[in-house]
Amino acid sequence: MKLFADMHTHSVISRHAYSTIDENTRYAAQKGLSLLAVTDHAPGMPHTSCHAYFANLHVLPERLHGVRLLRGIELNIMDYDGQVDMDDAILSRLDIAIASLHTPCITPGSKKENTRACIKAMEHPWVDVLGHPGDPRYPMDYDEIFRASKETGCLLEINNASLTPGGYRGGSAEHMEYLLRLCMEEEVPVVVGSDAHFYHAIGEFSLTEQLFEKVDFPASLVLNTQPQRLIKSLKRNRGK
Repeated sequence: MKLFADMHTHSVISRHAYSTIDENTRYAAQKGLSLLAVTDHAPGMPHTSCHAYFANLHVLPERLHGVRLLRGIELNIMDYDGQVDMDDAILSRLDIAIASLHTPCITPGSKKENTRACIKAMEHPWVDVLGHPGDPRYPMDYDEIFRASKETGCLLEINNASLTPGGYRGGSAEHMEYLLRLCMEEEVPVVVGSDAHFYHAIGEFSLTEQLFEKVDFPASLVLNTQPQRLIKSLKRNRGK
């Protein structure tokens, strides 16, 4: 399975990442990627960038080093009602928005609270992707998360970094596997992101590919195999 897009990457703007957008894009080109989403952390994450950074993303070229850029954001889900940390005026002008749970921004709650937080965020008209679902620190009802993906058009991310042995989201694999099996049953597509915080991780999907092989997940349901279809599958682009 050849993946041509990386839908979740960070630059030095996130303050706990170590490469520039230019370095990330150069490496993406070397890896043979044709599409790269720039998704730095929104302002609710401590010590990351400000509102003005995201308002000014339009200055980035559509293509850099032969790679198409999606100018985006990784939103933080801030409460159990699914509030996110960027206003609609900015979100509507970006190419992609991921929404994720992060412990500096929201304390893990009950299974019901965590599930509600994610579903409410997925219902947001400008949230295209639910980031790194499966984190065992946030127990949730994955059947409900899957149904919300189908109903809202918010895509589920298979996050390669979450599968890293000994990583801080260790234990995610079994929950991601469960979601993949649900997606196979009803032919619901997913997206893949490296969640790279250094350029060497751009386009690194080996752990994700192992999980796909384990469940025999079809390439036709992995949107990264077809970048143009991927772009059209983002919530903001449907019907265009």
